[in-house]
Amino acid sequence: MQVRRTWPARFGLYFLMAIWLSVFLPLGSAAAPYAALVIDARTGEVLHARNADTRLHPASLTKMMTLYIAFEAVRNGEITLDTIVRISSNASSEPPSKLGLRTGQKIAFRYLIRAAAVKSANDAATALGEAISGSEAAFARRMNRTAKALGMTRTTFKNANGLTEAGHLSTARDMTNLGRHLLYDYPQYYNLFSRKSTNAGMKTVNNTNRRLLAAYRGADGIKTGYTRAAGFNLVASAQRGNERIIATVFGGKSSTSRNAKVAELLDLGFRRAPSNARIRMPARPPYLGKGSTSVPSQIVETGAVTKSLRPKARPANALILVAEAAASDQAKLQAGISAAMAEVAVPAASDPATTATAPVTSGKRPVERPKNLALATGPAPAPEPADPVQEVVTRLSTSGGRLWGINVGSYNSRYEAEKVLLRTALAEMSTLDGSLRKVSQSSRGFDANFLGMTQETADLACRRLQARKISCSAIGPS
Repeated sequence: MQVRRTWPARFGLYFLMAIWLSVFLPLGSAAAPYAALVIDARTGEVLHARNADTRLHPASLTKMMTLYIAFEAVRNGEITLDTIVRISSNASSEPPSKLGLRTGQKIAFRYLIRAAAVKSANDAATALGEAISGSEAAFARRMNRTAKALGMTRTTFKNANGLTEAGHLSTARDMTNLGRHLLYDYPQYYNLFSRKSTNAGMKTVNNTNRRLLAAYRGADGIKTGYTRAAGFNLVASAQRGNERIIATVFGGKSSTSRNAKVAELLDLGFRRAPSNARIRMPARPPYLGKGSTSVPSQIVETGAVTKSLRPKARPANALILVAEAAASDQAKLQAGISAAMAEVAVPAASDPATTATAPVTSGKRPVERPKNLALATGPAPAPEPADPVQEVVTRLSTSGGRLWGINVGSYNSRYEAEKVLLRTALAEMSTLDGSLRKVSQSSRGFDANFLGMTQETADLACRRLQARKISCSAIGPS
């Protein structure tokens, strides 16, 4: 016999279904609009776009700008990584995700950066902004100035962490552009975004993007974001060989579906991007630090030479003052200079005896040249013998001197070796910065070497490169 449900029974069933949906589906994310953009990071070329200029809630993608300004402040000496920051009640009261900072607590600036980049901690992001600009409102104004300087024309920031606030909006295109600037403007800090976990001073925190980093080959950043209004957002970057792709998604329905979509977009980018493309790094924006209130007018550099003046020829017999005189001999030195200038000066036609370039026709003895002068093209005067001193012979330190280097392989052509050196330098900027790239020809071919390193730096660089499956061997002092 068929049982007919009464109205109260049907209502109870619908009520239970509503509860189930509210628990197992992300609240608010289903209604978030979807937008995506894929670019070739080397050139900035757009490979795919959908709703890329629609203004949406960026959520914690906002922290990319907070971190960009933090790196800028360190670079320009406004603050250091070791500066101790006192946490305000405003920062400590931010809702999760958070590091757990307490009002009045003191913590190093570097740990706030790590917490904001890896854990996406809201309290750490607010503390960064307050440490740099004095208040979150002042920092938001600097964020907007910097956004305009970066060409983020459809972005408005209201806070440092990305929590939903009226008018706090951005686009997939603007956030992709910001991610590219983070990669190329501050490569020394970019490795933060690939850390699956890090020490944030108070504790070790895990990366909110660790699942994509672990699952997608070549993924090394950049930033996740989620709020009910925004849905699940992500700006992701991945490198395979010479190719690097950045993909951005706004409005994912869940972290799993968002990661799957980003992986699909990255695959699309690698299929469409050329194997070899010349890197055209974006121009770093003007510094808009303390005291700046507006974005400077754009300066267009054409590189064209409008006027070239031919320099005046030097006199053939010019003399150069090379010796120094003591304070007690100042008058004598001045007299020597005057005599030298008299020799250099062009003489009258009626006085050939004083013409430096004319032959001496009279029997007059020429004026004696000051002893503290030397000809520009002649040999330098021999120094006066000094009191003998005991010579101290020391052995060069191989641990502290920059006498080491690394080899990243031998190749059939100089061009190929130079290309590998450039690619390796971009992949491992933090340890190879300041080293000298050199290609040396040997019986094996063309060796690609980085020179001018300490032993510790060479060992560290090799360990990091070998972890990336890049061949590397240390070169000791000869």
